[in-house]
Amino acid sequence: MERWAAMCGVMSIIFWGMALLFALLKGKAAILISGFNTMPKEQRKQYDRERMSKDQRNAFILWAVILGSGCLLTELTASKNGAIAAVIIWLVVFFRDVHLDEEKAFGKYKMK
Repeated sequence: MERWAAMCGVMSIIFWGMALLFALLKGKAAILISGFNTMPKEQRKQYDRERMSKDQRNAFILWAVILGSGCLLTELTASKNGAIAAVIIWLVVFFRDVHLDEEKAFGKYKMK
């Protein structure tokens, strides 16, 4: 197995596992989201944890599919280009969702 394909395969499995964790724990898994776990307890109560967990689960599924496709494509074509393309696509998707500002990261989950 090509090294790039193995990397994509392992990351895909990890992300599927994380998606399963968020699906099983539902709103309780929101505490695992970076940035949310550092908020004061009173402030965390203002956010829709169920929706946060659902969105994070969906993000993990998307990441797993992207990387799994790269792994599969690399194995089918015997070229590492599929895995490299998948990693680049994953990085773009990942950094699109990274926010350093708390309001940008969690603002859409605030309950009114």
